[in-house]
This record gives sequence, structure tokens and C-alpha cells, in this order.
Amino acid sequence: MTKKARRAAVTEPLIGAVLLVVGLVLYLTTGDVHTPVVTLTKVGLVLMVVGGAEIVVALARLVFGRRGRSVENS
Repeated sequence: MTKKARRAAVTEPLIGAVLLVVGLVLYLTTGDVHTPVVTLTKVGLVLMVVGGAEIVVALARLVFGRRGRSVENS
């Protein structure tokens, strides 16, 4: 595994975890905050879903490997 591939294997799940935590904080703490367009609890829910999906995809790439495109060629 090259240095670039190892870095991607660490940062991709980390980004997902950060999104998940930020979404959870928004979801749990902004119930009484009212904004004109969307509620912050819904934004938190969306961030949690995106963060969870990012973690799943990153871990699947780590376990099953990248198919089609190589990290070294990007």
C-alpha cells in the first residue's frame, strides 16, 4: 500500500466520523432554534446520514479494495 493510499484509507473514514459527530450535535442541541429556510435538526439528520454513508463506503473500499480506478493513477 502506497503512502497516498494509506492516507486516503485514514482520512476518508475520519471525514465521515466528523460529519456524523457534527450532525449529531446539531440534531441534539438545536431543537428550539428556528431558521427561515430549514430547521437545524434536519440539517443535523442529513449530516449524520451523509457521514454514516461516508464511513461505510470508506470501510468497504478498505476491505474490498478499490475497483476500476487505482489510487496511484489519480
